[in-house]
Amino acid sequence: MTASETHRAIDGVWRIEAAKLIAGLTRIVRDVGLAEELAQDALVAALEQWPESGVPDNPGAWRMAIGKRRAIDLIRRRETFTRKLAELGHEREVEGERAAPGPGAALEGDIEDDLLRLVFISCHPILSTEARVALTLRLLGGLSTGEIARAYLVPESTLAQRIVRAKRTLAMARVPFEVPEGDERAARLSSVLEVIYLVFNEGYSATSGDDWMRPALCEDALRLGRVLAELAPEPEVHGLVGLMEMQASRMRARIGPSGEPVLLLDQNRARWDHVLIRRGLAALGRAEQLGGALGPYALQAAIVACHGRAPTAAETDWARIAALYETLAHVAPSPVVELNRAVALAMAFGPAVGLELADALTSEPSLENYHLLPSVRGDLLAKLGRVDEARGEFERAASLTHNGRERTLLLARAAACAAPQ
Repeated sequence: MTASETHRAIDGVWRIEAAKLIAGLTRIVRDVGLAEELAQDALVAALEQWPESGVPDNPGAWRMAIGKRRAIDLIRRRETFTRKLAELGHEREVEGERAAPGPGAALEGDIEDDLLRLVFISCHPILSTEARVALTLRLLGGLSTGEIARAYLVPESTLAQRIVRAKRTLAMARVPFEVPEGDERAARLSSVLEVIYLVFNEGYSATSGDDWMRPALCEDALRLGRVLAELAPEPEVHGLVGLMEMQASRMRARIGPSGEPVLLLDQNRARWDHVLIRRGLAALGRAEQLGGALGPYALQAAIVACHGRAPTAAETDWARIAALYETLAHVAPSPVVELNRAVALAMAFGPAVGLELADALTSEPSLENYHLLPSVRGDLLAKLGRVDEARGEFERAASLTHNGRERTLLLARAAACAAPQ
């Protein structure tokens, strides 16, 4: 294996295993900031050793062992080794057996539980909502501070400071590394759900880079959502899982032969994963069976279910989708929800109806730099034959997106408006 191939392998392992590594190390050191530093140390060790020794058979376990060794060395240096061993209860380094684990050793414990604990500690109420989301996206989603900052329309420096303060706050408060119970769990659940869905969304429609999607993030979010549904079988948890399952069902159809985006109405529905659709519908059914008014995630799942049940795009029940968006706008008011409602109204009752609502959103400050607003307006203007205006909207949308594939698509739509009709 060449040096460049080795470095690509190291990068691949980091993207896949980083959250597991940080979670496992947090269980040892009880400090998410320190655990992330130790995980970075393991990355450096891989960069130093793998080019000469080769990539090990189990690279994730190798880096976990290195991180664990560094954690134990750190505990020793802080003269708290004996106390920490008593807390861990599963280390065998006692009565003279002081050797750190070899690179092939695996960390004991259920890594799924560790990941879930890491989600809940990142969403601790001692942190602000913004800090909870940013920290969990950083630790669990593997997103860069730049990607998170763009998602929340804040400067990258502000986002970086927010993450640093969050880790410091958790360390100073000695927040226990555990899944909360009872009322405390319920209070933190909405933040956890938000974070999981944001991780999924970053995988489903990447905010930056040259790839339209990052499937590994969707898989991570789905796995966490499914585990959470077993732990906390509440309507909104099932609603979120159903929403993600049904959205994930379209992933193969969302990308063309050259990696270009394929929009919903143009997708080959034969390529949708109908196993995931059935799973999503079953999760939505569980949310509905638990009773009460549907929450935001269950309502979004009901919207996506309208697409999943339609054999063809032409058979989609857009009137029902528009009605569901209206309900969602009352339950969780948002300019983005209104923009989606504008699309549904246009499909159900004509582009002029949708454009009226979309035009009203142009004065909304939070959408000033949101590329999907001019994208939607461009689509509706084009359908109304106002191609010059549509071209300008598509060009503006292209200038606002940070995703290369999406920019290419929007510029192509702008060029189509300039072509002879």
